[in-house]
Amino acid sequence: MTPPPTADRSSMRRRSDVDAKPVHSLSHDILCIIFSFLDLFDLVRCLAVCKSWNYAIYKSEILRTFCLRYQKQEMNSASTSEVSFSLEKPLLECLEEIAMERHKLALEKGRIRVSQWIGHSVRAEQCRMKMGLILTGVGDKVMRLWSPENFRCLEEYSIPEKVPLIDFDFDVGKIVGLVGKQLCIWSRSGKRSIFPSRECTFEKGLCMRMLPGPVTCLCVNDDQLMFGGSLLGNIGVSGLRSDQRVVMLRSRNTVGIRTLCYNDSSRLVFAGSTAGHVYCWDLRTMKSLWESRVSPNVIYSLQHLQNDRSSLAVGGIDGILRILDQNTGTVRSCCMMDSRLLSTHQNGLGTVEERRGKRLSDETPIDAIDRRNRPSITSLAVGMKKIVTTHNDKFIRLWKFQS
Repeated sequence: MTPPPTADRSSMRRRSDVDAKPVHSLSHDILCIIFSFLDLFDLVRCLAVCKSWNYAIYKSEILRTFCLRYQKQEMNSASTSEVSFSLEKPLLECLEEIAMERHKLALEKGRIRVSQWIGHSVRAEQCRMKMGLILTGVGDKVMRLWSPENFRCLEEYSIPEKVPLIDFDFDVGKIVGLVGKQLCIWSRSGKRSIFPSRECTFEKGLCMRMLPGPVTCLCVNDDQLMFGGSLLGNIGVSGLRSDQRVVMLRSRNTVGIRTLCYNDSSRLVFAGSTAGHVYCWDLRTMKSLWESRVSPNVIYSLQHLQNDRSSLAVGGIDGILRILDQNTGTVRSCCMMDSRLLSTHQNGLGTVEERRGKRLSDETPIDAIDRRNRPSITSLAVGMKKIVTTHNDKFIRLWKFQS
């Protein structure tokens, strides 16, 4: 078939350019039709794209229609007394409830896909996950920021030589790390530390005696309270602007506290011990709510999704990822990675291995499972329907839970 003359081809390109309108020029009705095919999470993402999309979604009440449909499904699958969802609440609050319910169901019952890749040359001991990004580090002299979508390294930050990286955290504009005895800050817009290392040492500060024994872990909440766990099994609560301890949270056991986290939404304090116990206190009453021994070994890390009041992810030396009920301490699910390889692909630095995750029954003897298939979980971080874990080796694992 002979190609059309040059003039015809040019006219076809002009007609094509006219037909292919930019997205921002689409009419309100057309945008609403497109948005009506999306699910909840895609709609929420579209809200943040631009003002015109945000206006179109709210003006058309697509989200409210979605909430009504969800409410009918919930009422059909449960008795009226079990339904807690109500459209009398503000729309964003209703959407958050739906999102948290889906997150909970995915963690407890959804299919699991585990992506594993080599993230560091020595070992990765700690991880954080925020704003759809993963930060890992500690073993070698570098921190790396990863995309959980394609597992590519987006940014890299060097650590001063001969100084150990102890802990770190990050936000939109910066990364803060405790490096030796110094507090260092890296700007995410550049590779250089904002301050010279000598200026990062704080010679003057507020010193406080939180606990009678050695402090093993720390946690700070939005109300400027600091929590410290001790080897004696207690937690001291202090104000950041005072050198006095506010209160002591006591456990029934005298085993050491290894890890802490605080839920600003429910005012609950969670702690994991060196003997496999998980504790929960209500900060409003200063009383213990529950205590559960979920593992025979050390609990290294426990975390929850921000504003989630249902699920608590727990990991430790036995390498089993556990999902607990925040309100009762009941173990809802135990997960591990299947040894069978599904597929591999490249991420720019190496190979990403894809495997399935599997849920273990209550009768599964964990000690009989090969240790190579369940390396110790040294740190974990929770995102929406996903959990990232590190294992004191070179690998990083991202667990995606499909509802």
